[in-house]
This record gives sequence, C-alpha cells and structure tokens, in this order.
Amino acid sequence: MLAIDLSGQVALVTGGGAGIGRGIAVSLAEAGADIVLAEIDPARAEQTADLVRKTGREVLAVTTDVMDTDQIRDAVAAAAEQFGRLDILVNNAGGVSGRRFTVQSERSWRRHIDINLMSVLAATSAAVPLMIRGGRGGSIVNVSSIEATRAAPMFAVYAACKAAVNSFTRTMAVELAEHHIRVNAIDPDMTITPGNHGQLTGPVDESTFLVRESADQDALERYIPLGREGTTDECGAAVAFLCSPLASYLTGAIVPVDGGTWASSGWVRNAERGGWALGAFPVTREEG
Repeated sequence: MLAIDLSGQVALVTGGGAGIGRGIAVSLAEAGADIVLAEIDPARAEQTADLVRKTGREVLAVTTDVMDTDQIRDAVAAAAEQFGRLDILVNNAGGVSGRRFTVQSERSWRRHIDINLMSVLAATSAAVPLMIRGGRGGSIVNVSSIEATRAAPMFAVYAACKAAVNSFTRTMAVELAEHHIRVNAIDPDMTITPGNHGQLTGPVDESTFLVRESADQDALERYIPLGREGTTDECGAAVAFLCSPLASYLTGAIVPVDGGTWASSGWVRNAERGGWALGAFPVTREEG
C-alpha cells in the first residue's frame, strides 16, 4: 500500500504557528517527522506544538521574525543543535496588505519583499549546507500563491515576490539536484485561515472567525470550480506528499492547491443563467 512516510526526518516550517503553516506542520508530524516551528507569535507556536505532540512526534518552537535573517539562521542552528539533522524545509511565512501600488510606500515595498522573498532566500541559504552535510538529500517546499501566476491588482509587490519565489524554486531544483535535494512549491488560492477570517495575531479560535455575507460567500463558491475554499489540512497533505518518497522524482514543480481557480482563469459559474461566465460576462448556458 502506498503511504506517506517521513519517519526519522526533521522538518523546519517557517510561520508554522497558524493557518497554512500549522496545517503543514501537523501533516508532516502525522507522517512521522519531528518539527521545528520558526514562528513570531509564541502563543500560536505553542498551539501548533501541542497538536504536533499529540501525533507522538517531537517539536521545537523557536521564536523567529522571518524579516530578520539572523533570526532565521538561528532557527536553523537550533534545529541542528536539537536534532542533529534537517531533512525538510518549508518556507511558508509570508504576509500581504492590499493597496494600489502608486500609493504604497517604499517601506511597505521593503516589508513585503523581506517577509515574502528575503525570508525564503535566507532560510534556504541556511538550511541547504546542513542538508548537504547530512548526505541524505532533502526536500524544500516553498509556499507561494496563485498570485504569482496572474495579475493581482492591489497586491502588486506581493505578487511580484511570489513570482520570484516560483522562479527561485525552479532554479534551486536544478542547482541542488546533484545533492539529491528536491525543491518544489505550492500555489494556494482561497484557503480557510485565521488571516482570511479576521484573526491576524494571538491564539487561533475558529469559533470567532468572521463570517462572510451570504452574497459574498456565494460569489466565492462560484469563483472556485470545486465550489468551496480550501483547508489548511489540504495544503499540508500536498506538502507532505512533495516531501515524501512518493514524490522522489518530482522537483521544480509548482503545484496549484486552489480548487481549480488557476485552471479556470477567470471563468465563474453563472448565478442567473447557469453554465459559465467569463468574469461578469455570460458565455455559456446549461443545455435543456
């Protein structure tokens, strides 16, 4: 029987305290990996750590601001000291705020670049030598975004960073292949996370997530071909697969975990006439 087995491996997840990062950390632990959480919010890190412990795996939480490259290097060093190895790196941490580029300050540009791109470069630079010294190969998964592959009005700098992450993923896949280190990325779209439901900091409490107006929720479900938002567990499962021997010949891949939105590329279900519309313009109708 095919199964995802990461027994004996150690994984470092940046931004592992909540949202997609939490889903990834728990999924990797369920597959047998010990976990290092590089997370800025200690309360969120401890919540995730408790979930990892329940799987029977070891966990180390390192308070880390990924906009500080020294702190990222310290987190990797802590992983090496605690576990003596590092097999998996998941560059998950990121952030975004929406505004027109022409009114976005240079400070905001740099913050977006630091958290979404520089953090990936710094963590990869710190982790790869440790993987190479181990002589066992390894797996790096970058959490990018569907915005890397399309225009993203109000999110120009964020989208540019994610496009760079996708390009970096492919290049690292080639450069690191000789060391048997595979490098892939996932491109999520709408996912049920604290940030998408009004909780930006502090302990995560799903019972207090903001609930969308029914018209907004309906529009969202028509936009996603599978008809619903993704879950953090689904992102976690995709990453666990990419890190596992089941994906041993997969490197340089950008995997959309988006319910089909990248494939649909602007096509949405037509609420009034049935069939499909291109944006708000009706093109096809249900037959009969």
